[in-house]
Amino acid sequence: MEYKHNKKLVPAAKALRKNMTKEERHLWYDFLRDYPVRFNRQKILGRYIADFYCAKANLVIELDGSQHFDPKEIKKDAIRTAFLKEYGIMVLRIQNDEIFGNFDMICDYIDSLVKQRMAGNKGSLE
Repeated sequence: MEYKHNKKLVPAAKALRKNMTKEERHLWYDFLRDYPVRFNRQKILGRYIADFYCAKANLVIELDGSQHFDPKEIKKDAIRTAFLKEYGIMVLRIQNDEIFGNFDMICDYIDSLVKQRMAGNKGSLE
């Protein structure tokens, strides 16, 4: 499968970067921004925009609000996850309320997951 950057999504990705949710801001500014392995915010991957993407670990982190519990959204998320999985990208979904309720545990888990995936990673999109 060939990876293609979708230029049509650039304005939307820029807008999402400017208008992050409070949960996205917390995870970005208090952990991912200074993490030793590079993460991108609102990264375009094919026809989707990922909340956070680490190319070296082939990992996408999605922060899910209550709208993701709607049956239509669950189906869309499953299609999106399957698309990214075809590229060898793992999607980690974190509920928004977990960001403020279990932040340290989430950061520890992301750290261990990145290290684990980098140890077994055989390539990335970038």
